[in-house]
Amino acid sequence: MKGIPNEYQLKFNSINDAKKLLEAVEKRFGGNAVTKKTQRNLLKQQYENFTAPSSEMLDQTFDRIQKLVSQLELLEEKLSQEYVNQKLLRSLPPEWNTHVVVWRNKADLDTMSMDDLYNNLKVYELEVK
Repeated sequence: MKGIPNEYQLKFNSINDAKKLLEAVEKRFGGNAVTKKTQRNLLKQQYENFTAPSSEMLDQTFDRIQKLVSQLELLEEKLSQEYVNQKLLRSLPPEWNTHVVVWRNKADLDTMSMDDLYNNLKVYELEVK
């Protein structure tokens, strides 16, 4: 009970069984299946509509898409590495097109981490901006 914020301890104080306490805490803070499905659908829509404005630096774009991917994974939505990498490339503004064409055709894009792709693209940022 020590890890539960004070304002919630009264609500859980009457539960004596550890399993029931854990279930109550998970339900209160984690949401139910319907809530998770709604969150997952909203995040998937945000992910699909994700784009980077020309004014945004590459690290800002990367941080935003990484946050979406992490949130989707927390809700048990699995995305392939290639799908995530392709999405990052597709979301970049038009001034990146030359580099995007080259990187979209790389053979190892399906196994390369998004961090590695970001670091490879970062090299070209001054040239692009």
